[in-house]
Amino acid sequence: MTDLYILLGIIALLILFGLYRFFKQKRILTSLPEEDFRQGYRKAQLIDVREPNEYDGGHILGARNIPLTQLKQRLTELRKDQPIYLYCQSGSRAGRAALMLNKNGYKDLYQLQGGFKKWTGKIKKTKKLDY
Repeated sequence: MTDLYILLGIIALLILFGLYRFFKQKRILTSLPEEDFRQGYRKAQLIDVREPNEYDGGHILGARNIPLTQLKQRLTELRKDQPIYLYCQSGSRAGRAALMLNKNGYKDLYQLQGGFKKWTGKIKKTKKLDY
């Protein structure tokens, strides 16, 4: 019976932690529909947090690829005095990136609602040479 209470306690903690992250993410990150995202990202830092192979397959014109897995090591590439527009494939990695950026002092954070898979604007594909 004690094991059951421990298990229920762990599950409750995980749920509480997930809710905390969800509401914090909603507070620090503004999710924008494509039209509003388009209007703002040209005057901001546009960051694609997907992995390089996803980025090479197609990305928003003008985006810089800083994968979520490298973001912590590459924070110095981003300016704190300019807005940061984030996107990933569906929105979940952009949310995690926003939490990390906010923890490191970045405040003006936006994400593309629905992620890159909902993007209908111009894209660029990076051509890789096969040897």
